[in-house]
Amino acid sequence: MDYDEDDTPHYDAPAGGWGSVKGIASIWGEDDPSPAALETLRRQNKPGGHMCTSCAWTKPAKPHVFEFCENGAKATLWDLTQARCTPEFFAEHSVTDLMKLSDHQLERAGRLTHPMRYDAATDRYVPCAWDEAFAGIGAALRGLDPKSTVFYTSGRASLETSYLYALFARLYGHNNLPDSSNMCHETTSVGLKDVIGSPVGTCILSDFDHCDMILFLGQNTGTNSPRFLHPLQDAVERGCRIFTLNPVRERGLIEFADPQSPWQMTVGKATQISERYLQVRPGGDIAALTGMCKHVLEAEQLYGGVLDRAFIDEHTDRFDDFAAKMHATGWDEIEAASGLRQDDLRDVAEAYIGAKKVIGIYGMGLTQHVHGSQSIAMLVNLLLLRGNIGREGTGISPVRGHSNVQGQRTVGISEKPKLVPLDKLAELFGFEPPRDTGMTTVEAAKGVADGTVKGFVSLGGNFARAIPDHSRTDPGWSRLDLNVQIATKLNRSHLLVGDGAWLLPCLVRSEEDMQATGRQAVTMEDSLSHIHGSVGKREPASPDLLSEPAIVAGIAKATLDPNPKLKWDDWIGDYGLVRDLIERTYPDKFREFNNRMFTPGGFYKGNAARERKWQTDTGRAHFTAPDTMTALESEPGADAYTLLTLRSNDQFNTTVYGFSDRLRGLKGPREIVLVSPRDMKRAGLAEGQKVTLICDVDDGTDRRVGGLTVVPYDLPNRCIAAYYPEVNPLIPLDRYDLKSKTPAYKGTPVRIEP
Repeated sequence: MDYDEDDTPHYDAPAGGWGSVKGIASIWGEDDPSPAALETLRRQNKPGGHMCTSCAWTKPAKPHVFEFCENGAKATLWDLTQARCTPEFFAEHSVTDLMKLSDHQLERAGRLTHPMRYDAATDRYVPCAWDEAFAGIGAALRGLDPKSTVFYTSGRASLETSYLYALFARLYGHNNLPDSSNMCHETTSVGLKDVIGSPVGTCILSDFDHCDMILFLGQNTGTNSPRFLHPLQDAVERGCRIFTLNPVRERGLIEFADPQSPWQMTVGKATQISERYLQVRPGGDIAALTGMCKHVLEAEQLYGGVLDRAFIDEHTDRFDDFAAKMHATGWDEIEAASGLRQDDLRDVAEAYIGAKKVIGIYGMGLTQHVHGSQSIAMLVNLLLLRGNIGREGTGISPVRGHSNVQGQRTVGISEKPKLVPLDKLAELFGFEPPRDTGMTTVEAAKGVADGTVKGFVSLGGNFARAIPDHSRTDPGWSRLDLNVQIATKLNRSHLLVGDGAWLLPCLVRSEEDMQATGRQAVTMEDSLSHIHGSVGKREPASPDLLSEPAIVAGIAKATLDPNPKLKWDDWIGDYGLVRDLIERTYPDKFREFNNRMFTPGGFYKGNAARERKWQTDTGRAHFTAPDTMTALESEPGADAYTLLTLRSNDQFNTTVYGFSDRLRGLKGPREIVLVSPRDMKRAGLAEGQKVTLICDVDDGTDRRVGGLTVVPYDLPNRCIAAYYPEVNPLIPLDRYDLKSKTPAYKGTPVRIEP
């Protein structure tokens, strides 16, 4: 059967609008949240309220009436479900039986209510007391070589929890502190640090009030950070031009209707977000940005006055090598690698030349590639040409995922000891911190697979599903001597267990955290480097739950030798004392921490690159000449395709709320593979056909995912797409960004087998 692009699924409505309202309602009806959920949503992301556990987008000083998006509401309603996963549930279901359930069904079992330990004899989790759990875990940790253990954390743990967790790891004796950043934006932390001296973006919220051009690359705002659509809409309506490069046409960057605008929800038209939308090939951003830089440099030669020469001379180096590379790269190579026409790239570059203040925005479409660091460096190159870093209304702005994934790095969750003030920790707590480099996520996963990792403590998350290469890693989990999972709901990682596994339930951020000195607040850092306080007020799902800081402290006390400088009970009784420790450890970033934590809009921790102070090896921002035009390790073979992993509109990371991917016009089972009509015709595939995807990397491991249904979809040539984490088994652990070791989720070569 012949197809054209009009035959592929699509969604005609804008992002936001009534579709967003219906999406929230669907979760409300399915998950039956507590009656107080509406009050919780009313306070969400506002001063004195609780900060959303979904994305890390910033919170404005003057919030909207409803300062939450569809996915933020889903996350909160998901947390506040009235369903409970009790000891009786585990008595009725063996772990073997639970393995037959889908990830969605596991989480639908509800909130975990009691600490549990795995009993191998009965293949069941059985309840235990908290003291028993802490004593058992502490005894196991004392019996292990600290270097053989990993302390992982997802991106939702607060700054207070993260600080204590990192301190515990180093007191215990290791720097094995990978977090979810290792799987998404570690390429930012390493790549940006190399070229501008900052591991994070340079923009703040007010910059979006002053820019006149925004360049978007590899980021799906409509699904992953919908509140960002409000400042984008405001920018467009005052005349800012937005240009998007992304393999998939995502509705949030095409048009948006504000659900809080009566006019747009009734008779008004949606706001068109992107002026131009170019479907770049996966990994083709280096080439596309090379084409734009090449045009800018040619315009300088022809007309002069295009480059910001004063900025380049005063603040940058290595310009000549970069410019020579741009001039030497031909348009044929650029078009082949990017999948885009020269004229289209020149048009965007011409708009860039005409703009006075430009912001570059990117997401995991740039970071999750073998040469992702070079993609980021190329975006920096383009911005540096016209001085678009370090001025109001300009900058580079990676959009982070989890709500505090950036903040965890700020307060010590890092496997890189050079990023942590170890001498200060030694002074404060009277010990000698380990100085060796710890494990990244990739190295931890390999350690589980080969048996060198003996103990694993997971502070949130669903690590076993989030990582790549499941056929290599899954068997290793049952061989661990210790597997501790701190969680709110049941997930797949909790079932890949052997004797020595513990399941410890904790509070969610919207629940009241009462300690010795009363109700406690916690803090987190957003994508724009602002710190926000958060207070939960909902009744906890169970009286047997503990807070994350209390669980970390309980394990630490049971593991470590006594030390009068370690006041775990005092710190848990008053989280303000932990913030005092953070301030003493990081005085430049957290001055008067306790006094400023509820500043409307958050308080800014600062960024030297924003002030044009370049903390690089030369004290200048670096132009860099790429050594490749594709971020892929290699182009797919004649019978292969580049696999792009996607999240759906009903999903946040590995949590699947439902089965509607509304903004892509898709609904139903997630076991699908999206293929362009052109590639379907070329391969002889039919809509609805069942196929198997096979990893086309010859390294001795057979990686395949079967039972996927072919769905025609508008994608670049030789590119297919499927859902994360369902196709994670296809991603080799040894395919990662060469600088950061972020897995290459966006660029795996695969073959399609009927």
